[in-house]
Amino acid sequence: MKQTGSSICSDCLEWEKTSYQAVLEKNISLYSYEPFMQDYIARWKYRGDYVLGKVFEAEFRKLYHQHFQDSKYEVVPIPLSAERKADRGFNQAGELAAFTRAKQKDVLGRKHGEKQSKRSRLHRLTAENPFHLLSEPPKYAVLIDDIYTTGTTLRHAAQVLQENGTDFVAACTLIRG
Repeated sequence: MKQTGSSICSDCLEWEKTSYQAVLEKNISLYSYEPFMQDYIARWKYRGDYVLGKVFEAEFRKLYHQHFQDSKYEVVPIPLSAERKADRGFNQAGELAAFTRAKQKDVLGRKHGEKQSKRSRLHRLTAENPFHLLSEPPKYAVLIDDIYTTGTTLRHAAQVLQENGTDFVAACTLIRG
């Protein structure tokens, strides 16, 4: 598993030119999405082998605490729709959020829709925001997700949080595509 080396990805630079430029302060990722990782994630996420996620626990916790040491931050896992969660049996972002051992706040809900992995890049970038607020959001949020592909999911979630009073939103993801 190769760790990422670049500080700013090309997607983030492109987002800075859009109306979403100020919604996400930064994203920190642990690994790059290479063939080995793609296979591993498919087994963990899509084939229901929940225990495979444990291999990431120590390094993901370390990454989170290196960048978000202050206890003012609360982790907000990217939710799955109820249908998707029932299908998979767990939410991988929720598992990663638990690894941080930071205060967690499940404040977002998600409409059911087509799987992100089945969407083209253009479809992801132009998709309607599927998130809605379930309860009062934290003032300082760190979104947790498994894979940063285009950044659309994180920016949609960040937008909902900011529109409802969150002052700072960053993200911590396991993998950057």
